Amino acid sequence: MSNEQTPYGTDTTGAGTHRSGFVALVGRPNVGKSTLTNALVGDKVAITSSKPQTTRRAIRGIVTRPDAQIVLVDTPGVHRPRTLLGERLNDLVRETLAEVDVVCFCLPADQKLGPGDRFIAEDLAELRRGRRGPRVIAVVTKTDLVSRDAVAEHLVAVSEMLECDDIVPISAVQGTQVDVLLDVIAQHLPQGPPLYPDDQLTEESRDDRIAELIREAALEGVRDELPHSIAVVVEEVVEVDPDGDPFAHVEPGKGRLTVRASLFVERDSQKGIIIGRGGSRLKEVGSQARAGINELVGRKVHLDLRVKVAKDWQRDPKQLGRLGF
Repeated sequence: MSNEQTPYGTDTTGAGTHRSGFVALVGRPNVGKSTLTNALVGDKVAITSSKPQTTRRAIRGIVTRPDAQIVLVDTPGVHRPRTLLGERLNDLVRETLAEVDVVCFCLPADQKLGPGDRFIAEDLAELRRGRRGPRVIAVVTKTDLVSRDAVAEHLVAVSEMLECDDIVPISAVQGTQVDVLLDVIAQHLPQGPPLYPDDQLTEESRDDRIAELIREAALEGVRDELPHSIAVVVEEVVEVDPDGDPFAHVEPGKGRLTVRASLFVERDSQKGIIIGRGGSRLKEVGSQARAGINELVGRKVHLDLRVKVAKDWQRDPKQLGRLGF
């Protein structure tokens, strides 16, 4: 994943220097990684939710500046796994950390440091003992939720727990110090040319982004274990005749865009929760998701959602593979 490196310690501050590389955002579940990714990119490339473990893939957001191109990898939250899915998500994080140039370790200011943070800090320390470990920036998130004194105390606690190259306090929601963090990240990247076109904001495919918008809508208002049991697969995105003729030839952009997607849960009882009485809950999910999809594709779409049961899919290797994990 990493491009050609300039050895750390070499003076590379000359005029006209361009830097590029990969930057992983890591941390426990629900510490603000996806919100920060979107704030850094300036657009919605990762879904957000108050539910932990929302992110399930290493979603890339791309920030292009005159002096640098920063490729952000928003990873799933590191946690003690209870399912095969959880184990695969943790493995994905470890694989990502081994390949990036910079790690932004997110530590929310409104939560005390705990065993999960120390576990990640030990992993990072082990990586940095190698011949070439990534640069590490401690990012104290959610500073808008606590007092300035509390932020200062948290910064001290973080510096005592973790050996890092920089510490930056930020509020992604308010945009506080987001530009400062981008500057700090750019300083730690190796010299190199842009890796993506200037106008590209993400490596995610259209269908993957549509599936994530549907899952984001489905996560709202559900409780207990259900958020982890929801998976979404986009079956097809097709142009259909606006008059409903299934045999009519439709020119691209001239018909009605129809998105057909399946929402998978693990049990029949969960299916009932997602659909709701008389289909009311599923209608809400469709309405919310459709607004985001319309904005993404730049036109109005018809969204056809089906809810299906894939029994205990989080623990079944074959079903995990079918669902893209």
